[in-house]
Amino acid sequence: MPMHAAGTFDVKVAPQAPSDFETAAALSRLTIDKEIHGDLEGTSKGVMLATSTEAKGSGAYVALERVTGKLRGREGTFVLQHSGTMTSTSQQLLITVVPDSGTGQLTGLSGKFLIKIVDKKHFYEFGYTLPGDN
Repeated sequence: MPMHAAGTFDVKVAPQAPSDFETAAALSRLTIDKEIHGDLEGTSKGVMLATSTEAKGSGAYVALERVTGKLRGREGTFVLQHSGTMTSTSQQLLITVVPDSGTGQLTGLSGKFLIKIVDKKHFYEFGYTLPGDN
């Protein structure tokens, strides 16, 4: 049975010096650092690769981040995979748990992570399944 977790998070995204390849390909590399609160308590560290277009507000990004913490009291780590595209009028964002990436008490975790930003405050909703949860 799918479970639900929700809460807030603080995020720091920092640009990194581009490699020659990233410069030639017009890509930006950034690090992600999060403090997560709520049903999921912990931190995450990740790397993002992004690009923008000549059209204002259009672009895309991919990212991987390793989350370390407790999900409703169960401790471990897992990896989230991001894929996002945006235009000046819309955006699509898919964030999923990488299969078989859960460790410790989060072994077997699967799910989708949804991010909402309201008045510059970050919220998450996490629909997940975990062996042993009902």
